[in-house]
Amino acid sequence: MSSPVSRFSCPMALLPDGWARDVVIDVGGDGRIASLASGPMSGEGERLSGPVVPALADLHSHAFQRAMAGLAERAGPGDDSFWTWRSQMYRIVGRMTPDDVEAIAAKLYVELLKGGFSHVAEFHYLHHGAGGVPYRDPAETSHRILAAAARTGIGLTHLPVFYAHSNFGGAEPGEGQRPFLHDVDGFLSLLERLAPACGTAGATLGLALHSLRAATPDEVRAILGAETTGGPIHIHVAEQEREVEECLAWCGRRPVEWLLDEMDVDPRWCAIHATHMTPDETARLAASGAVAGLCPATEANLGDGIFPATAYRAAGGRFGIGTDSHVATSVAEELRLLEYGQRLRDRRRNRLVAGPGASVGRTLFEAALAGGAQACGRAVHGLRVGAPADLVVLDGNHPFVAAAAEGEGEDTLLDRWIFAAPDVLRDVLVGGRVVIRDRRHADEDAIDAAFLKALRRLQ
Repeated sequence: MSSPVSRFSCPMALLPDGWARDVVIDVGGDGRIASLASGPMSGEGERLSGPVVPALADLHSHAFQRAMAGLAERAGPGDDSFWTWRSQMYRIVGRMTPDDVEAIAAKLYVELLKGGFSHVAEFHYLHHGAGGVPYRDPAETSHRILAAAARTGIGLTHLPVFYAHSNFGGAEPGEGQRPFLHDVDGFLSLLERLAPACGTAGATLGLALHSLRAATPDEVRAILGAETTGGPIHIHVAEQEREVEECLAWCGRRPVEWLLDEMDVDPRWCAIHATHMTPDETARLAASGAVAGLCPATEANLGDGIFPATAYRAAGGRFGIGTDSHVATSVAEELRLLEYGQRLRDRRRNRLVAGPGASVGRTLFEAALAGGAQACGRAVHGLRVGAPADLVVLDGNHPFVAAAAEGEGEDTLLDRWIFAAPDVLRDVLVGGRVVIRDRRHADEDAIDAAFLKALRRLQ
């Protein structure tokens, strides 16, 4: 543990064993919490302006898709679905340059920081130029993601994606998918090329398999048998009912069933969406120790369905939240929609909760904090010694925050934030460095200008 180089105090903070008052946080030169103490701050330091909670990790991001948020909300000639939305996504991808990738990612990452996330797992499959033409540097767009994360100050788990086919059984990819494609050797070479760059940037390197539609069993086994990242493994699975039907037609098993039967799924894995599972699949995924990567705003926007979260949680399942296509960019909105989906399905209130009298907000928050950290390959999380000093400061002058801190009960801070007042975030620290102060990023104007330039070029 490095020696403390900065000190912060706050009126109250959510520690692993509960809320504490008048907390002093020392941060080491490595950006991790060196010590925590109660009482007045001695010596130099900064007094934070309100209650502090740990920042969450966003476990699923396709940064480039932020550029198309709101562009697929006009009705087509038939029933619109994920599959019609995907055509709009291919149109945008076909025109995107590396400069656009970096500009869009930087804008998104500022928005995620403002939304209460301090870390993002970038599920990155836009590897090549229009028509699938490779860049001179095969890792060009990954380097742009690393640059955007460094510029904004957000923590990064980088997940290059293997994508080779359009459907189960090794079907030939479509034209719109060509910017995404690799063969096994090319993908493994990409991982090797990125390892030193991620190490220099302080990013965690893992990998992703786009889906069982996009990779054959032999390709999956070859990659998992040869990769040496040691980082997380993510995969889209069972997002759509059509996907389940096509998987059954291909192999006679459902996607999650096949994955659990054929792969050594363990806590290193994150099953993105996993929306459509039987009770048996739900129990088996929970028992595997993997994280379910839930993206409620995107899943609602695309009409995917509702994840069986109550049953999964009852079986001891771990989950975290992601913003996926980025129609929403905040912790509060994702957690609120997760809970509301369960309520709408069950026609009951307070579904994802620890027990009678417990706070739904705190239950959701702490589960997503732990699951997000695991899915991003972060061994230690929360406000504890040795964890990254990733903090969210709530606005102590906001009436909802002030009332909760003074007498409504500390957990009400989380319930108010998630269900009533998503605008109460004021400051965000990553690794002990303030990256959002009074709701603004220091480089925000330039980042906005570059984002606008990209949007104008892509429209």
